[in-house]
Amino acid sequence: MAELAPISTPLPGPRLTGRSAVVTGGASGIGAATALRLAAEGAAVTAVDVDAVGLQRTLDALPDEATGTIATHVADVGDEGAVKEAVAAAVEHGGGLDVVANIAGILRAAHSTEHSLELWDQVIRINLTSTFLVCREALPHLLDGGGAIVNSSSTSADFGHPWMAAYAASKGGVAALTHTLAVEYSKRGVRVNAIAPGSVRTSMTKGLDLPDDADFDLIPRIMSPIGPGAPEAVASVVAMLASDDGAHISGEIIRIDGGTHA
Repeated sequence: MAELAPISTPLPGPRLTGRSAVVTGGASGIGAATALRLAAEGAAVTAVDVDAVGLQRTLDALPDEATGTIATHVADVGDEGAVKEAVAAAVEHGGGLDVVANIAGILRAAHSTEHSLELWDQVIRINLTSTFLVCREALPHLLDGGGAIVNSSSTSADFGHPWMAAYAASKGGVAALTHTLAVEYSKRGVRVNAIAPGSVRTSMTKGLDLPDDADFDLIPRIMSPIGPGAPEAVASVVAMLASDDGAHISGEIIRIDGGTHA
């Protein structure tokens, strides 16, 4: 068997040193794990969320040895004006903007015939409209020197998840938006991808109320054979896509579901 060629250059250290990132949904779950991971990789991170207490927990969890920083910004990312202010805060904190991680999201469950318009609008606004607003506001800054956008889709965009009509529709929209932006802006130096997590252990999934008469025989179709994933496992993929290790990846939806839909 042929010997492996020796590595001619040193393996990299922190991959995001000197870069500025904005992470929405940074108060908990995958968003908090992403903010912490990007800061550990050297980025100047602005974590955005409507939950000020949760943002403080994220900030407090940053290890002293982290080479990056975290600043927090309280904002409703479904509000156009608030998004403008949040992106401006990220640009100020990091001296520009290189990375966008749209992780903010909500999950509501109900029979499709019982989805109120209020529930539908709420889920679409936070999951899909916020992603569009942040991308639209951030892109002019990313075009200055190139960068990466990582959006948050879901396996529910491609595989039927019962009782989640609004959520699945919103995540399908995120996937479509990701493809569109990748085609528009990859030649201009901005890579756009999305993650598609399956079942992940977060407060959002833990607090999910299923319909009282839910058919639990449908549950196994959305569960991983190796169990729910950790937010940190998803954050590691976001960090790769945001870094130069993902330099030739754009327009992709990366499924992270522990083999659920293999």
